[in-house]
Amino acid sequence: MARVCDICGKKAIRGNRIIRHGLAKKKGGIGLHTTGITAREFKPNLQRVRVVEKGTVMRKLVCTSCIKRGAIRKA
Repeated sequence: MARVCDICGKKAIRGNRIIRHGLAKKKGGIGLHTTGITAREFKPNLQRVRVVEKGTVMRKLVCTSCIKRGAIRKA
């Protein structure tokens, strides 16, 4: 099962986790230095919700932003 919102199509996106060491220049140091970059995945906050659609009740995988903005009608 794909982890995708059934309403807006939001899905996981790829990004990086950047590790920086050192003291910032404005705090008296010589600046931050990147010491490690690791690939990671940003996943949407998906919830399984009972939704009324065309008079029938069904379960859908919906992101919380769609629930908050009222894109669905809960059962």
